[in-house]
Amino acid sequence: MEEVKEITAEELKQRLEKGEKLNLIDVREDEEVAYGMIPGAKHIKMGEIPHRLEEFNKEEEYIFICRSGVRSENVCRYLQELGYSVCNMVGGMLAWEGEVE
Repeated sequence: MEEVKEITAEELKQRLEKGEKLNLIDVREDEEVAYGMIPGAKHIKMGEIPHRLEEFNKEEEYIFICRSGVRSENVCRYLQELGYSVCNMVGGMLAWEGEVE
């Protein structure tokens, strides 16, 4: 199985500060995102991903985020097998030290 591409919270923060337009998907549950999400991230719960594939474009890369990086890695593995370009934020929101909204 192909390795899942990873990005650290710090690398992501730097890319966002440079103004890069990134596709961020937060796969946490509603009660988790209530504590804040990375600005610009889209919320799609992990369990909804298979039913919302039409929202993803195989020509673009998506960075997935969860609380600790485990659920988002599982989502990445699933979508990667379907041919999508994905990246997992290691450490999840526990590692995020940037702004939240």
